[in-house]
Amino acid sequence: MLLAIDVGNTNIVFALCEGDEIMHRWRISTDGQRTADEYAVWLHQLMALEGVAMGIVDSAIISTVVPPTLFNLQRLCRKYFNVEPLVVAVGQINMGLDIALPNPAEVGADRLVNAVAAHGEWPGDLIIIDFGTATTFDVVSADGAYQGGAIAPGINLSMDALYQAAAKLPRIAVEPPPGDLGAIGKGTVHAMQSGLFWGYVGLIEGLVARLSAELPSMPTVIATGGLATLFQRHTPAIAHVDGDLTIRGLIRLHILNAKQN
Repeated sequence: MLLAIDVGNTNIVFALCEGDEIMHRWRISTDGQRTADEYAVWLHQLMALEGVAMGIVDSAIISTVVPPTLFNLQRLCRKYFNVEPLVVAVGQINMGLDIALPNPAEVGADRLVNAVAAHGEWPGDLIIIDFGTATTFDVVSADGAYQGGAIAPGINLSMDALYQAAAKLPRIAVEPPPGDLGAIGKGTVHAMQSGLFWGYVGLIEGLVARLSAELPSMPTVIATGGLATLFQRHTPAIAHVDGDLTIRGLIRLHILNAKQN
């Protein structure tokens, strides 16, 4: 069974996968100082709750955008699972994509993994939106070339910045104003909900339109990340939501590279 590890800026997802099916997944906050032993104790307890033995893991793959986490995650795989993990790194493994950029190594591993998964699932030109700590927009052409994209502050970052910098503004949830209220705020909370949520919808629609205008055909837009479903309900710019896109990309990369070894 494959242990797929996706390290984001806020959380790390551990997923147990059999073939192309995700059997179990667990999430922990990202901490570059957490040791391999700490990961092992935490994972052992969660796996035991699911009736899964640690010995069932026979391979592992790691994608990280937080370099300090890599050493201890590799050590976790070697010491407690007795496997050498495949690390997603441009130039070191077969990415399954042509990275059409001047400096491919500077692209975040998570963005490339998402691109691999989306290209394997949907035909044609693609735009992939990942709602994380930052919101990333990635473009993949129909022939499987990663073209680049855009990076915007995540909506939670924007909300926190507004709350922290303006003394009289409260902290609010990420949600549109109630259904009977329009975009014109009639109070502070309503105005903040309108500005944050509908402003972010405008950012999504505007960037999708600008990116699409630079492609030879109308792209399919796929979203992933915690807020993807919420935003899809409020904009026609997003065609599909796949909450497991990154893990599916890790599975594809593992299969692709295992065939070559």
